Amino acid sequence: VAPEGLSADQVPPTGSDSGDSSGAGGDESSSMLDSAEDGDLTRDANPKLDSGAPSSSSDPAVALPENGNDTNNASEPAEEDRSGPNATDQNSVSDSDQATTSEDEANPAAQTNAASKANWFNFSTNTLMGAVLVVLAIASLVGRYLRRQPTEYVNPALVRRFRQRLNAWWLMFSILVFGFVLQPIGTVVLFGFVSFWALREFITMTPTRRGDHRALFWALIVITPVQYLLIALETTIRWNSPQTSLYGIYSVLIPVYSALLIPARVAISGDSKRFLERSAQITFGLIICVYSLSFAPALVNLDLRHSDGTPFTGSRAGVLFFLVLVSQLSEILQWTWSQLVGKRRIAPEVSSSRTWEGFAGGTLSTGMIGASLFWVTPFSFWEAACLSMVISTMGMFGGMTMSAIKRDRGVNDYGSLVLGHAGVLDRIDSLCFAAPVFYHLTRFYFT
Repeated sequence: VAPEGLSADQVPPTGSDSGDSSGAGGDESSSMLDSAEDGDLTRDANPKLDSGAPSSSSDPAVALPENGNDTNNASEPAEEDRSGPNATDQNSVSDSDQATTSEDEANPAAQTNAASKANWFNFSTNTLMGAVLVVLAIASLVGRYLRRQPTEYVNPALVRRFRQRLNAWWLMFSILVFGFVLQPIGTVVLFGFVSFWALREFITMTPTRRGDHRALFWALIVITPVQYLLIALETTIRWNSPQTSLYGIYSVLIPVYSALLIPARVAISGDSKRFLERSAQITFGLIICVYSLSFAPALVNLDLRHSDGTPFTGSRAGVLFFLVLVSQLSEILQWTWSQLVGKRRIAPEVSSSRTWEGFAGGTLSTGMIGASLFWVTPFSFWEAACLSMVISTMGMFGGMTMSAIKRDRGVNDYGSLVLGHAGVLDRIDSLCFAAPVFYHLTRFYFT
């Protein structure tokens, strides 16, 4: 092939001949060049010719590649044409399935969340609820039997108190199970109504002035619903996206923003008489009745794991039921031990029925019962025992604190909503103090 800028006559001869042979060589090269160009045009027009036998010509300009590489390259488009678009679609679907599977395998939180969503009511939780139902039924029969006994054999006051507490436990159990049936959102809404009513009882007991009405409106109608709305939103989001959390918002809403808003709203009213006392009462009521109790339903949003790191595939409703059950059992056991062996009262002017012996015996008994229920939770035997004793201790603190408030206000009970036993706050005082501690211990060590 003549380089650019040179004519065919100026191309150097390829052979060793000179003189006349150079002209012949030029003619021969021209004829070979023409035949090579013709061959290239023929191959461009019909690619199938490339798959034929290689040419016998020794000219490098027309020599075919060895090992049949052109044959393979030429056959690939044909194979793609024969496969059609369906093969591409199937490959893309297969790739997407493999990507989804790999994402699920790489995200253990999603696997745990899906398992917990499917096991909202599992066999362990149903078994525990059934056992509590049987115990309540037996206790009701015992109460009926004791009521028919002569007064010289049993103390009528104790029997009446036992029956009143039993009625309250039946009501609490029924409401809690009803909330569980409504799934996580229903449980959060149920606890929201309980907090609203408990805060109402607390505020009704404390003295207020006309300048507090707007602040009370914000506390009852705005702050309380927003606190539980955030937990409900987290419940909805986390069941579909386990990595999302609103804990950073609802964990500071009341102790930070509401604690600043309430005093400011009271000050804007223009009434400065007993300002500090009035502001502190509303803020304290929000922290105890709303903020602390809201951590109980927030348990259903945790991505629970065992202490060894393996995902917990049990029921989150069972963990919440464990908290409520242990907190109520601790009150019963501490009161029972105080009646049996109690001698030294903790604070006689605050609570005449609480003793140090009752507190120690009730706490240890609660720990043993809680340890026997470890199979409902992600905790081991000893972990469940320790957490149960923590719940019992915080429950005692809650009972003493709320009793001191009642003594300060000169009342015996916070209300009369619960048939036969005072108000809502009288029944959940131990739970209000135990819920945030139990939640954070679980969150820090078992998630």
